[in-house]
Amino acid sequence: MDPKNTELRVGIHRLVPRAGQPVRATSGSSGYDLASAEDGELIIPTGAVVLVRTGLALELPPGLEGQVRSRSGLAARNGIFVLNSPGTIDSDYRGEVKVVLANFGDSPFSVFPGDRIAQLVFIEVPNVCLVAVDEIAPTERGAGGFGSSGV
Repeated sequence: MDPKNTELRVGIHRLVPRAGQPVRATSGSSGYDLASAEDGELIIPTGAVVLVRTGLALELPPGLEGQVRSRSGLAARNGIFVLNSPGTIDSDYRGEVKVVLANFGDSPFSVFPGDRIAQLVFIEVPNVCLVAVDEIAPTERGAGGFGSSGV
């Protein structure tokens, strides 16, 4: 797909008035920032995992997936990241987008309504036909797994 010639339309529904519009920080950003739509301050203790509301539901067209990813600044400075990164939003899901945040920093972390907590990236998903085969073609790597290709 040529991104210059194609505009994909994604419906956004605010489930609560305080839900923020996802925005790209710059014209070159691939991710749209997602903000907290919690009622008030949410404290994430060190070592804890919490589910944070965005107050948004999406209407993705078939063949498009939303991926919820960490914001690099939160991860680098505070040890706050999306635990299941990337979190998947399927095209047929119509519920609220929530973010699984983990705190592996040195201190509790406060999230306030409107704070940018994650980013949303849209990815095309091909329609794949899985076919049973009796054997698979060999490759140079073969069955070498974790760490087999070096450090």
